[in-house]
Amino acid sequence: MNCGVIMTYKFSVIIERDDNGYFALCPELQGCYTQGESYEEVIENIQDAIRLHIEDRAANNEDITITKHISLTSVEVTA
Repeated sequence: MNCGVIMTYKFSVIIERDDNGYFALCPELQGCYTQGESYEEVIENIQDAIRLHIEDRAANNEDITITKHISLTSVEVTA
């Protein structure tokens, strides 16, 4: 990553809601997840988590892989 150059990235984010609030994760960035009490808060928190993840990778000269396509679906399972 070039110093002084601002990059814009687009990542997929999965948001789940349960009785305790919201949980968000970015599947392209392993270990990048957060939580929040509201939808708005979890969006802000995941943006911060992603930004920190990217900054950490850049500081360690690691590549930031951008996934071209992510598919989200649901499956039905009978047990």
